[in-house]
Amino acid sequence: MFREMRRCKQQLPQEAAIAILQAGSSGVLAVAGDDGYPYAVPLSYAYHAGKIFFHCAPAGHKLDAIRREKKVSFCVIAQDDVVAAEFTTRYRSAIAFGHARILTEDAARRQALLLLAEKYSPGLPTETEAAIAGDWEKVCLVEIEIEHLTAKAARTLL
Repeated sequence: MFREMRRCKQQLPQEAAIAILQAGSSGVLAVAGDDGYPYAVPLSYAYHAGKIFFHCAPAGHKLDAIRREKKVSFCVIAQDDVVAAEFTTRYRSAIAFGHARILTEDAARRQALLLLAEKYSPGLPTETEAAIAGDWEKVCLVEIEIEHLTAKAARTLL
């Protein structure tokens, strides 16, 4: 169903792909956008147990796209060092393919918000609870269940 990586010698093991998702501070979500145009948007996210979570406004381009087509991809670049003298880059990245769903259950929404808060504002439980309470009615949470995950690195990093 999913293509094999063309440069398979540069493919990293699953553990490395997961580590990239866990450590990344931002990624790029790609969806099937309006009028057949792809739509890719950078966003903050949290990874947990084979799923990617992000929050957004309750309306907009990405949500419209997800409602039309649940299949998405998500890319995280862990390293991107340009080596001008060698006409190359030393990179490490991961790409996930999966199905997105808008979370509607209170428990799932809360868990997603807690994961995001712990990632970006760790150790602030009182502030986290206040932020969740303050944004609860106006925030949308999305979960991507990963179906296929690969990671790749420049040959010089292997």
